[in-house]
Amino acid sequence: MKMRLGLVVAAILAVAALAGCTKPIPPERAAYVGEWRGKQMDLSISKEGTVIYKRQEGSTRTSVNAPLKEFEGDNFVVGVGPMKTTFVVSAPPHQDAGKWMMTVDGVELTRVE
Repeated sequence: MKMRLGLVVAAILAVAALAGCTKPIPPERAAYVGEWRGKQMDLSISKEGTVIYKRQEGSTRTSVNAPLKEFEGDNFVVGVGPMKTTFVVSAPPHQDAGKWMMTVDGVELTRVE
């Protein structure tokens, strides 16, 4: 029982630490916020700064659920401490025929309304 309580406390502390790492999306980057879908890729960016990414390429699945650290130009960096990944944005959020579009890591995404 003592060990289980320790694990629960450790999990709560880890979640609290991650929550403290998130940075809200700056107003000038508000267009990045939303649920984005593309071929074999899902990307969710919350206004609070949490990024959830899922991608499948063949039999390889990649997922990230981490706070946004910063923007580098149009690209954005996600991670905790020294562990980070940079998402390369070749076409930042823009409207095309009434739909919001963005290209991340070479995949064209459409924002789900």
